[in-house]
Amino acid sequence: MKLLKRILWRLLASVGVLWGAATLTFVTINITGGDTALAILGGPDALPTAAALARVRAEYGLDQPLIVQYGHYIGRLAHGDLGESYRLRIPVTQAISQQIGATIELALCAGVIGIALSVLLAILTAGRTRWMQSLSSGTELVLSSMPSFVLGILLLLAFSFHWHWFPVFDATGWRGMALPALTLALPIVAVLTQVLRQELEDILEQPFIVTARARGMSDMAVRLRHALRHAMIPIVTLSGFIFASLLGGAVVVETLFVRQGIGSLMVDAATNKDVPVVLGITLLAALIYTAVNIAVDILYGLIDPRMRVA
Repeated sequence: MKLLKRILWRLLASVGVLWGAATLTFVTINITGGDTALAILGGPDALPTAAALARVRAEYGLDQPLIVQYGHYIGRLAHGDLGESYRLRIPVTQAISQQIGATIELALCAGVIGIALSVLLAILTAGRTRWMQSLSSGTELVLSSMPSFVLGILLLLAFSFHWHWFPVFDATGWRGMALPALTLALPIVAVLTQVLRQELEDILEQPFIVTARARGMSDMAVRLRHALRHAMIPIVTLSGFIFASLLGGAVVVETLFVRQGIGSLMVDAATNKDVPVVLGITLLAALIYTAVNIAVDILYGLIDPRMRVA
């Protein structure tokens, strides 16, 4: 009952998050300058007449005060209508649905690689010799502080231009997915490995670990069967960070590797002041983020019964 009540409160809070995300994005994109009507007609190179601009402003309600435009948008949003793309001339939901599959595929691949490598490296380096931990920590610090576009360029230079192991741009199949997924995954690996290793080192000193070793279990069996389960709580806690990294990094990675997806759609929409598309993608990100946080609350109790009792 308490868990259900907490989930209900989370759902109510998510409504506020969605409203805040929609409002902040709407205000930001409308005060950053530029003529939306001009962008709809093809940008500055189109050289539309004053009559054409006036007709477009009237058609899309851009001649009304900003507060009125905001009110109309929130009203449509309350009825599940995200509007129509100014540039693509199709519903926003259709524009997103056409691109989201590629981003989900990339994010899932990067997430699986990131978590798997983090668990493997943390298990192998936790409680080991000082030089091994120093080497691992230094590498993780470099990867976590390196911008995604720099990491992607380095991977391209090494594995595409120098060794020719992977194609450069816009390739299909696992060879085309490898470098973009690694570019997204490696910063996640750096952060998660640090957190997970510290958690493992603390757990390996607990009395129940000492008891397991006294029963004759090997060191690796103790780490995998006992310590790892208790150390997984930080990964669940950092699920929001993982999602934000994957979604935010997808904008850079899809642009750098010339891939289709939500990231490239977002960049194109923001560049051309396609307000409905930008707002639609922002709301989608906020919705997924709140869903992840609710799922984390549920997973806490499944992973560690002590959390459920608390």
